[in-house]
Amino acid sequence: MTRPAPPLRRTAILLTAALASLTLAAGTADADPTVPVEFGTDYHDPVTAAPPISTPHTKSCSVTVAEARFKDFTPYTGTYTPPTGCGTPGRWSKVVLRMDGSVKGRQYDRLGYLDIGGVQVFRTSTPEPSQDGIDWSVEKDVTEYEKTLSGTQPVDMLIGNVVNDTYTGILDVKVTLTFYAPGHDRGADAPDRVIPLSDGNSVTTGASLTTPRNSERILAEVYATGSGGGCEEFWYSATTPKASYSCQGGDDGPYREVQVSVDGKVAGIASPYPNVWTGGWSPYLWSVIPSPTAFDVRPLTFDLTPFAGLLNDGKAHTVDVTVVGVPAGQSGWSAPTNILVWQDAHRPVVTGAVTSYEKTDPAVGNSFTDGSSRHLVTDGKDRLKVTGYLDTSHGRVTTTVARTLTTAVDHRWTPDENTDDLTGRWTDHQVVVSNGHVTRTDRGYALDGRATIDSANRLRVVMSLADRARLGATRVDDTYHGDATFTLGVAREDRHAVATTSERYRLSAPGRHYDHTLATEQGVLTKDVLR
Repeated sequence: MTRPAPPLRRTAILLTAALASLTLAAGTADADPTVPVEFGTDYHDPVTAAPPISTPHTKSCSVTVAEARFKDFTPYTGTYTPPTGCGTPGRWSKVVLRMDGSVKGRQYDRLGYLDIGGVQVFRTSTPEPSQDGIDWSVEKDVTEYEKTLSGTQPVDMLIGNVVNDTYTGILDVKVTLTFYAPGHDRGADAPDRVIPLSDGNSVTTGASLTTPRNSERILAEVYATGSGGGCEEFWYSATTPKASYSCQGGDDGPYREVQVSVDGKVAGIASPYPNVWTGGWSPYLWSVIPSPTAFDVRPLTFDLTPFAGLLNDGKAHTVDVTVVGVPAGQSGWSAPTNILVWQDAHRPVVTGAVTSYEKTDPAVGNSFTDGSSRHLVTDGKDRLKVTGYLDTSHGRVTTTVARTLTTAVDHRWTPDENTDDLTGRWTDHQVVVSNGHVTRTDRGYALDGRATIDSANRLRVVMSLADRARLGATRVDDTYHGDATFTLGVAREDRHAVATTSERYRLSAPGRHYDHTLATEQGVLTKDVLR
C-alpha cells in the first residue's frame, strides 16, 4: 500500500519494519531467552494468539490454488480443479485455505485478495520484513464457499507490490485448499449459491443482482477496508473541516458506516473494524504480533432475508455498497461483495414481501475545541429494523432484522501534531428473529493510541486494540497492547528501535474454553502461555 504525505506520526507510517500473521499452534514457541537491547536485522516470524482451525478426523485432500512471486501489479491467474477422493464435491465437512509466504529486505505492507470463480474467498495484508527475512502463514475456514469450489473455476490473485532499488522485498506466496471428507457432523450449513458482485479490489456500486426465485435466506458479505495509504486508511482519525489536522474528513469527521442498498433503499448497516496494517502508526508495534484481523480480513455480514420476497421476482435489482462519512469524491475504500443464498429445495418459486421498514439517517455529533491542545469529540448512532415474510414449502416464515451501531471517538492533538492521542469505541448489535427463533450478534471494537515525538526526534507510540464479540453462546475477546519507540528520519540501522508487545485471545463456548497469551521484546518472542 502507498503511504500518505508525512506529517508527524504519519512519518512513522512511511518507514519500514517487520510483521505478518500466522496461527501458532499451542506449545510450539521457540523464544530466544536472550533479548537484545534494540531491534537487530532479524526477528521472530509473525505469530498470533488466535486458536488454530479445528478440523474433522476424516480423510483430507489438498490442492494448490495459486503460487506466485508478487513484485508489481500483475495478477496471478490460473485454474482451480476440485480434488477427487475426499467425498462428493460441494459436500465436504470442512474446507481450509492456507497461505504461506516469505519476504526479506525492505518493503511496505501490501493489501491482497484471492478470487475463485469471481468470488472473493480471502482478503489479506502482508508483512513488512526484516533485513534477514521472515516467513508467515495464515489459515481461514472457507467451507461457506464449497458450492463455488465444487467445480472447475478461474483463479485471480493479486498482492500489488513495488520492487526497485529501495523497496526490495518480493512477496513469495503459495495458497492451498485442504478438503475434509464428510463425517457424522458436517458443521454449519453452507449456502447453495455464492454470487459475486464485484472484482477483487473495488467498491460495489450499481451492481446488478438476480437471485434464484426460490431464495429463502440471503446474506451479503462485504470485505470493506480503508486502505491505499491516504487518510481513509486511518479513517478513525479524520477530523471535521474546521478542525486543523493533517487528515481531514467531511462534516461527519471520523464517523464511518458501511451500508448495503437494494434498489436505492438501505437494506443493511454495519460498523467497519478499525484495521491497522503492519506499517500503521509505528511498524515496530507489529514486528511479531499483528493487529487483530490484519492478515485475515473479516467481511462484514448483512442479513438481507427480509428483502428476499422482493429479490425473488426474477428481475435484476441494483445493489450498492457505500461508506457513510467519506467526503464526496474521495477514494480510499475497497468493498468487494458476495451474495450468499440458501434455496428452498422443494419449491421453485418462493414469494413474499417487506412488511415493515424503519430507518433514519445516522445521527452524528462533533464537538471541537481549539487551543494549545485541540480536541474533537465525535458521537454517532444509527439503527435499521426491517421485517419481511416468505411463503416457503415449510410454511410462512417471517424474519425481522434489527441492527444498531454506535461510534464514540475522542481525539486530542497539539497544533504541531507532535502529540496525538485518540480513543475510539464502536459497537454493532444485531438481533434476527425468524418465526420466534432469536439469533443475536454483538460486536465491540476499541482503539487507544498515543503518539509523541520528543526533542531528539524519537517517536513513541503506545497502542491498544480490541476485537470483542458475542455470537450466540460464544464469546471472543482478542486484545493487543504495544509500546514502540524509534528515531525518525535516519537509516534503519540508526533508528535504535525498541518495542514490547502482547496479545491475549480468549474464547468461551459450550464445551470449549481457550486462553492464549503472547509477548515480545525487540522482536523476540518472550512469552507463549496457553491456558
